[in-house]
Amino acid sequence: MSQKSLEVNGVPLGGIRNRNEERVSKLMPKVLGEFLDYKPSYLDIQDIYALTLNNLPPRYKQSGSIIIREPVSDEEILRELRQAINKVEMAPTSRLEG
Repeated sequence: MSQKSLEVNGVPLGGIRNRNEERVSKLMPKVLGEFLDYKPSYLDIQDIYALTLNNLPPRYKQSGSIIIREPVSDEEILRELRQAINKVEMAPTSRLEG
């Protein structure tokens, strides 16, 4: 399945990213490791990632952006990851589909 690139008046928007995406993906394995008895499914991982990002203020950037300060701390991301893991573990999407 091909994705149509986002564009407005001929200006491509695909290069604009939420800076938290990379930060969440880097911190997620560490936090998942704290939940020794939980083995998240493929869909659980995606749900945890999306839920965490939805609960953080977005930090968009485009190529060439200069980041002066980062108002979202690693501690805030870790807290949101833990909350998302707890929520998904208690009500995984796969359980809702069955």
